[in-house]
Amino acid sequence: MADNRVVQGRMVTPKRLAELIEGESVMDAEAIADADRECPDCGSDDVLTVGYMPGVTSFVTGYKCQDCDWAEREE
Repeated sequence: MADNRVVQGRMVTPKRLAELIEGESVMDAEAIADADRECPDCGSDDVLTVGYMPGVTSFVTGYKCQDCDWAEREE
């Protein structure tokens, strides 16, 4: 339960955060962490990062602002 965070007013699990970034279901997700970056859309420092597997052979690092719709992924 400690891995859950609030994103845009809703409590999310690591897997749900990964799904918000990816736009579809993911296989697995690691713990959510604070990212050391600023949101390019709203300027907020409240950006989270999560590592996840969208498929069997890939691992992605995703970033999501807690305050707006901005999200980005790095393969």
